[in-house]
Amino acid sequence: MKSLWGFPLITLIGLLLTSCANYYEGQKSDHFDGKRFYNPGKPLNKGFGSFLKWRLTADRQEWPGYTELAVYDHPPERVFGDQLRVSFVGHATVLIQTQGLNILTDPVWAERASPVQWAGPTRVHPPGIAFKDLPPIDVVLISHNHYDHLDLTTLERLWNHSKPRIIVPLGNDLIITDHNSAIISEDYDWGDVVPISAELAVHVEPMHHWSARGMFDRNRALWAAFTLTTPGGNIYFVGDSGYGNGDYFRTAKNKFQSFRLAIVPIGAYDPQWFMAYGHMNPEECLLTFEDLGRPQLLPIHYGMFPLADTGYEQPLKDLRKAMAAHVVEEGIIVPLTAGAGWYVPR
Repeated sequence: MKSLWGFPLITLIGLLLTSCANYYEGQKSDHFDGKRFYNPGKPLNKGFGSFLKWRLTADRQEWPGYTELAVYDHPPERVFGDQLRVSFVGHATVLIQTQGLNILTDPVWAERASPVQWAGPTRVHPPGIAFKDLPPIDVVLISHNHYDHLDLTTLERLWNHSKPRIIVPLGNDLIITDHNSAIISEDYDWGDVVPISAELAVHVEPMHHWSARGMFDRNRALWAAFTLTTPGGNIYFVGDSGYGNGDYFRTAKNKFQSFRLAIVPIGAYDPQWFMAYGHMNPEECLLTFEDLGRPQLLPIHYGMFPLADTGYEQPLKDLRKAMAAHVVEEGIIVPLTAGAGWYVPR
């Protein structure tokens, strides 16, 4: 069947039909108009027509076929005290281990980032940790509801595996419950604080993005970044974000003062006329790095799913150029291959 660069038309029909049975209802706020969420002062002006224009004019750069990884991580069961270990599972999935807790971000073990598992963007590498090798998971953080970040089949597996606390922005709990009512998730607004243990809390923070699972539920669920506060230093996770004007990042720096580690996306940014609202390029990642006070940084959101025109190798090439321009010393920004782990210095 005819396709629009990787999306068969029947998959687009699936997007049109996909929806949740219920939508978030709550009080209006500076980022919720009573029906839909938004970034204050930054209206989203790209609709389905823009999406079709991109697909019909796409200039897809080279991606490899499916290959195994050179290594697969076998993380320890726990990492205690102020030690901090991160494992890059792939795309936006990172295992964070510190203070005796195991925290997974945007977990996706599915073969495709798509509403169906027989069409749509497919992974080019396996996850960097085999599911059977995962330690017990205490907390799952979901940044938003796009299919490359909220994978319901993986959440179901994790629920059966560990019964973790699942922290989501407002409205995303309804998507999970609609899939499986047995899965318990907790939904929070920007500015909320979620105590996890005596040593660690999760702060739900703004990020510059948008949401949709289909064509009729745009921005009916919130998106968020997360800051983990610990005695060993703060950890900032951004699953997906446009740069905007950088104010969200500068606000985070002012609020939390310093970050031991920032986990920030760098991929899927071409064509920029369409992607810039929701995805940062490596130069914008380096602006974020500056806004956050130049913390140690783990780049993510590249090298796993071909979601844009950006080529497989392009994000890391552009990142190296941006690092040279910003004079970043060795060991501060550490790109990991999927399957690699890193003990982050304090």
